[in-house]
Amino acid sequence: MPSLRLGNIAPDFEAETTAGPIKFHEWIGNSWAILFSHPGDFTPVCTTELGEVARRAGDFAKRNVKLIGISANGLKDHSKWVEDINDFGARYGPTNVEFPIIADEDRKISTLYNMLDEQDATNRDAKGLPFTIRTVFVIDPKKVIRLTIAYPASTGRNFDEILRVVDSLQLGDKHRITTPVNWNKGEDVIVHPSVANDEAKVLFPEVTFHKQPYLRTTPLKVSE
Repeated sequence: MPSLRLGNIAPDFEAETTAGPIKFHEWIGNSWAILFSHPGDFTPVCTTELGEVARRAGDFAKRNVKLIGISANGLKDHSKWVEDINDFGARYGPTNVEFPIIADEDRKISTLYNMLDEQDATNRDAKGLPFTIRTVFVIDPKKVIRLTIAYPASTGRNFDEILRVVDSLQLGDKHRITTPVNWNKGEDVIVHPSVANDEAKVLFPEVTFHKQPYLRTTPLKVSE
């Protein structure tokens, strides 16, 4: 099946999770959502990632973002794995995995979202089924896919970057701006190209017009 693209509606599905059965779109509700996959339970990189996400859960909640993981194991393994994650993660701060983890032993959801590593013959389970690659989907309240990132199985994700992109997307939706290279929340932003210069002066009184006529920057005061 073709890869999902930015702007596509995230496919809906029903699944068993560590927090009980869900219908994905219903579970998202009016929130943003991050769906992130893992090659398998009891794997070292994934354990560090889930511990970090658990510690940062408050940062995502402040942005109205729900978190949900998916791994190619059953609920019994997931429950035991969560104990490991909480135990290992505690050395870096309070860690409690409260977000759901989807059980996807048959890879149905991983196939639906094109998460499977079909190329690497070494990344397979005992039955020969491919594991999921380390994929991230950021989905908005309209169930539209706004970001996809795919990492190799050997490389842990940077959740500071994922939070940064969420900030950029949410501010862009609200304020008709885009964000420049290496931007972080609180720094100057770029006025969206669709905003005419006269309108920019009204919307953004501190706007700066640069030598390049298509580039206009402005501070953006936002509440936390």
